[in-house]
Amino acid sequence: PFTLLFIDQALIYFQNMVYLIHTLRYFETASSQISGFPQYVSVGLVNDLVITHYDSNTKRTVPKQEWMNRVTEDESQYWETETQINVNNEQVGKYNIEIVKQRLNEIGGSHLYQRMSGCDWNDETNEIRGYFQTAFDGEDFISLDWETQTWVAPKQQAFDTKLRWERNGVALRYKDYFDHRCADALKRYVRYGEKTLKRKELPEVWFLQKSSSSWVTCFATGFYPDRAMLFWTKDGEELLEDWGGILPNHDGTFQSSVSLDLSSVPTGDWGRYSCVFQLSGVKDDLITKLDPGLIRTNGETDEVREEPQLEFSCSVCLHTATPVCPLQPPYIGQVIAQVYKHTECHAVAGGSNV
Repeated sequence: PFTLLFIDQALIYFQNMVYLIHTLRYFETASSQISGFPQYVSVGLVNDLVITHYDSNTKRTVPKQEWMNRVTEDESQYWETETQINVNNEQVGKYNIEIVKQRLNEIGGSHLYQRMSGCDWNDETNEIRGYFQTAFDGEDFISLDWETQTWVAPKQQAFDTKLRWERNGVALRYKDYFDHRCADALKRYVRYGEKTLKRKELPEVWFLQKSSSSWVTCFATGFYPDRAMLFWTKDGEELLEDWGGILPNHDGTFQSSVSLDLSSVPTGDWGRYSCVFQLSGVKDDLITKLDPGLIRTNGETDEVREEPQLEFSCSVCLHTATPVCPLQPPYIGQVIAQVYKHTECHAVAGGSNV
């Protein structure tokens, strides 16, 4: 069928990716009147791996990967500079919350201002792509359209920001930043962490079932990188089932799951089904044949890593394991000026008040 042919072609392309695209993302969350959570948090990630962290409680930017300590080889005052930039960005975040509250005619209450920015680097073509997106209380506020270099403002309250940034040429300054300094930083970080970022780890695979009448879940955990696919097959043919996507583990690896309804299939036919895991850059698939005797039920899954728990809600994107959520709802953002100490970067990346 056409659908299966399309999936086959997509998987062939997927297998040939071999981590050609590297990503650098900075995430920022400024909050007001949220008990138990810092008023400001910023996190940097390379290829979805957390590399830096700062919050308003500690007032320090710290490395989250051992190899990130190498940055001082090229820039001796890197961590002091990063800390000062984040201290400044913390004030910008608070200011932005107050500005948006005024535009919404709101007084008091709990609020979140989120920001995501960064760049992608294709290590084969050397192509660079930049990203910039903000949100207020979980709803898109203003973002950069990379192709047209224009600002997108889905909310009326963001129109003033859009007009002012277009009048002041903010998009061009961001483009220059993404094309050069952000890209240079990403290449440097990939060089520092090459052994970690380019490693390949296959997962452990379990079959899980809550009860005899429940769907059977194939659960794969501990793989790296997150360029992976997980699906069921019957007699070697792919089945279109609900894939749970990819989630982070606390140790920097990833997990995924896909469930299958076998309630109408005789147990004797279960052996015709297999769970297939594919990892980018690894030629051979990891195929696990379904065996009823290997299925873990409630009370038998103590060794399985627990799925990460969400604080508040996914729309807020506050993750106990690593603060990453899909782009919709919006990412937590981060001011990209963290990467460099040059004062002109503050105006380009850190000083764009809404």
